[in-house]
Amino acid sequence: MPRLIVGPFNRVEGDLEVRLDIADGRVRSAEVCAPMYRGFEQILLGRPAGDALVIVPRICGICSVSQSVAATRALADLAGMQPPPNGLLATNLMLACENLADHLTHFYLFFMPDFTREVYATRPWFVEARRRFAALSPEGCGEHHRLATAARARWFTLMGLLGGKWPHTGSLEAGGSARAIDAAERLRLLARVREFRSFLERTLFGAPLEAVAALSSLADLARWRAERPDGDLRFFLDLADELGLARLGPGPGLWISHGAYPQPDGTRAIGGGVWRAGAPATVALELSRITEDVTRAWLAADGEPARHPARGLTLPDADKPGAYSWNKAPRLGGEVAETGALARQLADGQPLLRELVAREGTGVLARVLARLMELARVVPLMEGWLKAIRPGEPFCRPAPLPADGQGCGLTEAARGALGHWIALQGGRIRHWQIIAPTSWNFSPRDAAGRPGALEQALEDAPVQPGETTPVAVQHIVRSFDPCMVCTVH
Repeated sequence: MPRLIVGPFNRVEGDLEVRLDIADGRVRSAEVCAPMYRGFEQILLGRPAGDALVIVPRICGICSVSQSVAATRALADLAGMQPPPNGLLATNLMLACENLADHLTHFYLFFMPDFTREVYATRPWFVEARRRFAALSPEGCGEHHRLATAARARWFTLMGLLGGKWPHTGSLEAGGSARAIDAAERLRLLARVREFRSFLERTLFGAPLEAVAALSSLADLARWRAERPDGDLRFFLDLADELGLARLGPGPGLWISHGAYPQPDGTRAIGGGVWRAGAPATVALELSRITEDVTRAWLAADGEPARHPARGLTLPDADKPGAYSWNKAPRLGGEVAETGALARQLADGQPLLRELVAREGTGVLARVLARLMELARVVPLMEGWLKAIRPGEPFCRPAPLPADGQGCGLTEAARGALGHWIALQGGRIRHWQIIAPTSWNFSPRDAAGRPGALEQALEDAPVQPGETTPVAVQHIVRSFDPCMVCTVH
């Protein structure tokens, strides 16, 4: 059985190597390798707790706010306190700003340029795809590629007002946000959000955000497409139908989400939990059932290959027999789970995506469509959060930490469920373990031999004769929106 080693992948944040066993023009098995050791969990040990708020955003330059939010929530949990309403809303706005920018970047800069490659030159939509999405071509960048890049740059000015800068925003604290927003700034922020809304409605959707967010069935989606709005979503759906992207790259059929954007009343704007394909309802996520298996990771097991992150170890063992990745293998009750925008929408009960997954399975189409639906859903939420801010009221309150104790901070990065588990002893960090979304999705095999979510999705992918970097494999890998630098081990 021939083996094909693919990597490094372009337009993937960080190093990634995929080893494919090929037979009869199909992938029969895959190994996903995170080849870079980073050591953040070791760097944090022995430091004062406050140092983490400077260090953990550096885990990633594209989702640094997400890491900050998880860390501050872990410290707030340890302190036994909640931020004031203004601080909670400001944190949600910063996190949403980063997450939506990530979705926009993924669609226009990471994912759609693949369809402008010469391998698709005979397709009827190829010329139009190049006009819109080309990253590099004889004619230059695609028109919508340029528009999206400009919109993204303007969008991130929100972070300047909310948090001072991006990436590695410094205003987030366990007690809320250290950057208060006055009435005039709130109006400027609202103008920026509405400017971003205008780009999405004109270019991406060709329709009002509320009309897209209200799509609740495949029949609704078919009627909406029949109206042929001149937007990039319709173009992508047409392209996905022709290429069969709905059934390309199926995942494990189990999705997890921590829930996104907690509100002052204790609810979450996007609910979390665990959803299984074919299940009638979402069930609660039991954190006690999460383990990290290091059987196939270049990390020492110390007699216990699968541990809960509250007791986890991150000790390098570079010569470990049978290992092939620096990534651990997170599991939920021993099962492989997928996380991301699709997991959030399924756990929250979004009916269109649930019907799509039930009828077509979870593939490239569902993952990408979930990100675009989230853009349509969250921008109006941000407008509401801005209107709910009360200038003059506190944005942050003191959060004194005990010298000893444990805490857990959970959030949703654009890529999915992110958790930090911490312990202090004598006022210093004794333990800090992180499970990033990429760790869930790009995990290696575990002690039982179960492949990770991406490894499963790659199985049976087509490989054309002579392909050294198979097109189908690239579509599947990028549908997970990979950020390999988030594998912090």
